[in-house]
Amino acid sequence: MDGAAGSESLTALSGCHRPFSLPPPASHMRNQLPGRGRPCRTDPEPENPLNVMTTDNASRATIGQVLAYGEFRALWLAHALSLAGDQIARVAIAVLVFGRTGSISLTALTYALTLVPALISGPLLAGLADRHPRRQVMIVADVVRAALVLAMACPGLPLPVVGVLVVAVVMLNAPFNAARLASLADVLPAAQHPIGMGITSTTQQAVQLLGFGGGGLIVAMLGPNVALVANAATFVVSAAVIRAFVRHRPASSSSEHANNRLTRSALGGIRMVWTNRRLRYFATLSWLYSFFVVPEALAVPYFAQIGESTAYVGLFMAADPVCSAVGTLLITRLVPEAGRARLLAPMALAVGFPLLLFAFQPGLPLSLLLLGATGFLSSYMVLAHTGFIRTAPDDRRGQVIGVGSAGLIGGQGLGVLLAGLLGDLLGAHLAIATCAAAGILTAIAITTSGRRSS
Repeated sequence: MDGAAGSESLTALSGCHRPFSLPPPASHMRNQLPGRGRPCRTDPEPENPLNVMTTDNASRATIGQVLAYGEFRALWLAHALSLAGDQIARVAIAVLVFGRTGSISLTALTYALTLVPALISGPLLAGLADRHPRRQVMIVADVVRAALVLAMACPGLPLPVVGVLVVAVVMLNAPFNAARLASLADVLPAAQHPIGMGITSTTQQAVQLLGFGGGGLIVAMLGPNVALVANAATFVVSAAVIRAFVRHRPASSSSEHANNRLTRSALGGIRMVWTNRRLRYFATLSWLYSFFVVPEALAVPYFAQIGESTAYVGLFMAADPVCSAVGTLLITRLVPEAGRARLLAPMALAVGFPLLLFAFQPGLPLSLLLLGATGFLSSYMVLAHTGFIRTAPDDRRGQVIGVGSAGLIGGQGLGVLLAGLLGDLLGAHLAIATCAAAGILTAIAITTSGRRSS
């Protein structure tokens, strides 16, 4: 298992609904990895992170170029394994709790336990990725989570104990994901980092789409306890892959920061994100998408309003992530780096407009087109996430990533809660449109502020 929105395992469990073949330029090369022959990055951070993707267009980065880095492949595989395990675990825990209690509310409470801890663990524990070597943080997090999930698989374990174990696993998500994302910035040059993030984001969307059906089938065939054992195995394999193929690097944090208490470090991370105009710009663009996850939350009541069968709810909910994956691939594959920087603000401004038309209660075909358009435009988030990560100073990068992920998860939770309240008052169709309008106004404020500060 592995937020956001920015945000990142137990991605299934942590509640974040929602970040080609020339050799790398000589300026991005340092040592060759022992026995692997792949360069490691030492390029300096860009002087203007608001335009972090604007580098030399003469050397267009490609997917093949990114996949040539052995360390990237290892991090990508570890992430994919965690995501697949998460989907299995999400279904398994729901089946386990509902099968033993028959209670819908307790099943929902178990899901809530996978969301709320991330709001705390993001700012509080992500800083461990700066205090300690990131490779070590990922391995330890994987091993401990494997042990916790194996404990969950014990037959007859009291459900309160299962709940405590779920919270513990979700809490360990924050340091693992912070270390993984910060390591991507260490491994990939600036020109190739957006493509690496795009590959990761597309993989996440694909695994989540396939995982529900596949996870349900695995749980039905093996039972929830065996399925949890399979999930624990994904952690073990992830740890082995990272240990074998990701190079050890010393801790990035200075001794002064390393000696800070976790609570002081968490507050410092929040303060850094909010007071640094560039970090705040990228973070708020990522959190902006919290306004636009509403259709997924209100899919069932919306279908009741327009008289459609709930058999199509899965198709409705898949439209956004499928088109987001397509948009991410296209924007990172076909658009030059300078073009990506110019597209960031316009796409963020436009992403909510298709959802305004839900005020007219469109039927299923048009609804799918509107959701698809929003999903396609939401691929701007890969650019926002990339800029956010590369803007963060290396010795605080893990901490900053944790704050960003917590904001994304929390924002989406608040967005869904607000949408539910509006849906009761106005109807699902107007709730979707109202949240979209609020998102558009927020996007105007964010991008206007960003232009002034730049």
